[in-house]
Amino acid sequence: MATKEWKTVGDYATLQRGTTYSGALVGEPGPALLGLGSIEPGGGFRAGHYKSFGGECPPKLMVAPGEVYVALKGATKDGSMVGSVARLPNDVPSGRLTQDTARLDFVERAPEVVSHLYWILRTPEYRNYCAERLTGSAAASFSRDDFLTYPIPPITSDSSAVVGLLDALEGKRAVIRTMAVTLEAMARTLFNSWFVDFDPVHAKAGGREPGLPSTVANLLPDAFEESELGSIPKGWEVRSLDQLGTFLNGLALQKYPPTADGWLPVIKISQLRSGDTRDADRAGTNLPAEYVVEDGDVLFSWSGSLECVLWAGGRGALNQHLFKVTSTTHPKWLCFLGVHRHLAEFRHIAAGKATTMGHIQRHHLSEAKLAVPSERVLQGFDALIAPVVEQSWRLRVQSRTLADLRDALLQRLSSGELRLKRDGRVAENRV
Repeated sequence: MATKEWKTVGDYATLQRGTTYSGALVGEPGPALLGLGSIEPGGGFRAGHYKSFGGECPPKLMVAPGEVYVALKGATKDGSMVGSVARLPNDVPSGRLTQDTARLDFVERAPEVVSHLYWILRTPEYRNYCAERLTGSAAASFSRDDFLTYPIPPITSDSSAVVGLLDALEGKRAVIRTMAVTLEAMARTLFNSWFVDFDPVHAKAGGREPGLPSTVANLLPDAFEESELGSIPKGWEVRSLDQLGTFLNGLALQKYPPTADGWLPVIKISQLRSGDTRDADRAGTNLPAEYVVEDGDVLFSWSGSLECVLWAGGRGALNQHLFKVTSTTHPKWLCFLGVHRHLAEFRHIAAGKATTMGHIQRHHLSEAKLAVPSERVLQGFDALIAPVVEQSWRLRVQSRTLADLRDALLQRLSSGELRLKRDGRVAENRV
């Protein structure tokens, strides 16, 4: 399908707004609850950032895979969420709208029309349009009329080709993200089996195969001994998290303002949660080298929202309230998965601080302990688990690279500055 004239969103679709819901039924078995948290600021579905809902779900409030929905309200004053659209992915069977979201019901449901509109509503021009029309002092909002009157450029063969590339990039990123999540979950499962439940040692003590390569299995003990953690494999030692690695607290980066010589994005808790540095503050490059964050670093937020991640959002500056965890004596994965072993406990401690922002203190790192084998056994485990952990964050870096390519295409999509060469490569229109 191709159109010659500019139209508006309202020419293509109407809006079906959601309704309120019972909070008591959130988390119960049911469809995905498609509130503001399920949409990336600026556009896109936030995989893993939604909950299920077990309450009333009338058909008019439901969203099917491939359908587009929009946030016409925002939870904050900055309005970064307002007008952001998402498309329910195929691996989410169904979703339910909330009072903050609305489904686009297309007059013509041709896939090329849906994709064309979806990507136009993720361009910088559209984001600027939303920002100029925000209303509300406490939480920003965007009127239904302003949304429906946004101008949509014609569908042409060139724009269709670019939209096809954008669809392909989005699909590729979804696959990569799933692989990364799966690998990290696999690493946590192996860690819990080996270092918490001691399954291989139990198997060996019971005369069964440990399920590990002989080079590792032959090094494992076949008996247990008592420790402050209870029964642990014989010969293993109990060590605290701060004995495994160094927990470097970030800086108050307002003391390092950006300069004409360059800058680094500031990595705060919000960046840790989003996994990127979009719209981040800036700091100068003159900070000590150990406070520079690189891809693959272990970052752990010890206050607010306690998170521990293998960073894959690019080079940045370590802000206060975040630890960068490094070690010269133990593998990176042991520090990362060791923190995750105690993360639920840390969050419980932080939640108990009713009078201050929830946080943990350094003595909690000393009190959080693990059973650790000898260096030879650890090297054997390292050969098995390090590649899994390494690949998990490298996949996220690859996803970020594809997102950069997507953003470059979006910058030009609605302005007609792209054409496609006959061999399928994107080229700049120099006419």
